[in-house]
Amino acid sequence: MRLTTASGVASFAAALLLYPLFQGGTWFWTSLGAVLAVMFAGLVSSRLSLPAWAAPLAALVTTWIYLTVVFAAGKAWALVVPTKESVAELGRLLGVGWADIQRFAAPVPETDGITLLTAGGVALIAIAVDLLAARLRKAALAGLPLLALATVPATILPDPISWPAFILAALGFVSLLIADGRERVGHWGRAVLVRRTRAATSQPANRDRADTSGLRLSGKRIGFAAIALAVLVPALLPAMEPVSFFTFGVGGTGPGKGNSISIPNPIANLKGQLELPERRVVLTYRNNDDKPRYLRIFTLDTFDGQQFGMTEPKGSPQNRTDNGPLPAPPGLSSQPKIKTVDTNVQISDEIEKLQFLPLPYPPRQIQVDGDWRADVDTLMVFSTRDEAAGLEYEVSTSEPEPTPDLLESLGGTRPTTDPRYLKLPDNLPPEIAELANSLTADAKSGYDAAVKLQQFFTKDGGFTYNLSTQGHGNSALRDFLLRDRAGYCEQFAASMAVLARLVGIPARVAIGYTGGTKVGDRWQVGTNDSHSWPELYFEGVGWLPFEPTPSGSLGQGSARVPEYTQPRPQPTGEAATPTPGATSSSADEPVDPQARRNTRALDREGVVTPGGLPPDDSMPLIAKIGIGAGALLLLLLIPAGIRLLTRNRRVRTLGWKVSAPADELTAAMVSDTSHRHPSVAAAWAELDDVLYDYGMAREPSETPRALARRLAQQYEFDAESAAAITAIASAVERVLFARDPGEIGPMRKDLRKVRQALAATVSRGRRLRAVLLPPSTLRRLRAVGDRLLDGFDLLENIRLRRTAGQRDS
Repeated sequence: MRLTTASGVASFAAALLLYPLFQGGTWFWTSLGAVLAVMFAGLVSSRLSLPAWAAPLAALVTTWIYLTVVFAAGKAWALVVPTKESVAELGRLLGVGWADIQRFAAPVPETDGITLLTAGGVALIAIAVDLLAARLRKAALAGLPLLALATVPATILPDPISWPAFILAALGFVSLLIADGRERVGHWGRAVLVRRTRAATSQPANRDRADTSGLRLSGKRIGFAAIALAVLVPALLPAMEPVSFFTFGVGGTGPGKGNSISIPNPIANLKGQLELPERRVVLTYRNNDDKPRYLRIFTLDTFDGQQFGMTEPKGSPQNRTDNGPLPAPPGLSSQPKIKTVDTNVQISDEIEKLQFLPLPYPPRQIQVDGDWRADVDTLMVFSTRDEAAGLEYEVSTSEPEPTPDLLESLGGTRPTTDPRYLKLPDNLPPEIAELANSLTADAKSGYDAAVKLQQFFTKDGGFTYNLSTQGHGNSALRDFLLRDRAGYCEQFAASMAVLARLVGIPARVAIGYTGGTKVGDRWQVGTNDSHSWPELYFEGVGWLPFEPTPSGSLGQGSARVPEYTQPRPQPTGEAATPTPGATSSSADEPVDPQARRNTRALDREGVVTPGGLPPDDSMPLIAKIGIGAGALLLLLLIPAGIRLLTRNRRVRTLGWKVSAPADELTAAMVSDTSHRHPSVAAAWAELDDVLYDYGMAREPSETPRALARRLAQQYEFDAESAAAITAIASAVERVLFARDPGEIGPMRKDLRKVRQALAATVSRGRRLRAVLLPPSTLRRLRAVGDRLLDGFDLLENIRLRRTAGQRDS
């Protein structure tokens, strides 16, 4: 029964790791009830001595009854006994819960379906732990289902697991191992005690059961020490940044949160916002031409066959928003006309953990409070120190207004963008490449091919908008394009980007918001306006958004197809016509791409631009490894540092003279006289450490005089060294035993002479170890650890005891 109880405690302790996934506490109490139901079934099975295979079945039945009472009592017989209707209700809630966890990003709201899934999952883990630990007596293997439970928040959440929750989960598993060890050893002979305790000596051992208190104490000390090390050691070691699509570093120095920032999966957040049960306002904006515009947050440029991801952006101090204009938009030349738009954006206070600014593309200058920086390649603006919640800022954009004729004329221009925008995995299904080639077989230019691809999604392909589909992986991509043809904006954007790359057009995926709806004098953007769209690159114009997602009542309601993606039958010649209302300032006039290049922009190889500015200060990998190695070296040198500080403190006191009246010398040990005779105590303590560091520790029964005589004879000291150690021993004995020790002169020279004589008798390796890893300091550190572990001994004495009267009764 002890193992069954310990299994339940361990299961629920591991379930506490799930708390960041939920918004409330309903899951906590429901899961606790599920674990108690499993424990009850296990105790009954143990009491009835059921076979190992029957106990899990009993636990499943008990859990079924418990879930019926909690979630479907109205359809059960007598509120308890499951019926056909209650089973159908539980099945319906499971389906709803599964759909909910696909819709929402953590922390999720506590719907009945999600709570049922959570409680049922925790109960299954508890049943597995009970089966392994209490039935099959393999408590160590029971850690596997507990570990599986712990991996859920570790894989979903970007933040690390909370250390208090980890400690509770680890203590639960340790208690299970201790209970299992006690059960096993209890059937054998009397255990060898690790130490004698008051509890062990005051209570007679049970004749039928072995006394395992000492062994249990040892297990506790080992387990608690392991947990403490697991929590403390990672905190002391330098942080290693994970390699991820959604983790990036930022150059620069100064106070703040550091040089790395971790963001949630944009695709997961996108779908979660689209499926929220009610619309929430994310931001509002107004601009000088009163037209809606897509607001981009993330740019995803790598495709691994599963989904699009983000290359590590870089934001150097030169590209801070308060340093002036941002880097020039990549690929933009003097050919298209440019329209300057000024936009005021107000972010809602309810936005959490957003460290990227929603911006129209391409931004040229931003007025915003805080440390915000622009990535040179993508013009994403982000911060490692500030969040966007409640922020108000002004952004000026220089938007190209290309015409179909201009884009057609750029068809022969070879793109000079990064090759990663054309890269695709080798295992891409060949049917997808065949589809791309067939759709663009008669295209006259890259622009013409892009328009045909967009029309395939919006008109010719028979696609429909559906939020219930998934869009990751080669099989899902193939099914979406060739069979189902139903999905939401992420599937449309990613699919068009893949097809564009297959036909040689650089492409990436943007995630942000559509233009929203007009409310008063401002445009209002809500969670239902979350959107993803492809951006295609054309040399001379740069990155242009396309819109393959169906719009209107059957699709993304606020999606808009750009005008330049609709070919005109007749050339309009508008490419050379001045834009009405556009400013003619030199800042907005299109120029040659090389001339437009911002002198603060730095390339990815760290080459200094013609302005003579310093290179990008983002930290390379070799520097991070060097810093980690240096920090580890400093950690290993801590004992040497402690030894050096201790020696210096003692040496400073060795130059003192000691002269004290006889009535003050009442100590019987040198350590007791350290306050009255600091130089003698310091000399003796330093000599003791030197001997221990060189492997010459004195015998406990040796007097100072006997020690001096042995060392001088054993290591053949010269006359000067022998006199020095004799003087130290004599001073120690006078302080210890003489009524009036008289005046004791400085002992610094004597100790230095003895240390040099002892060092000459040992090897060079021993001397090096005495400096870098001094055994005397390690001995003190071990003593500190022993005293900390001794604190765990108190756990053995914390117990409820019956009084003598209760025992007699």
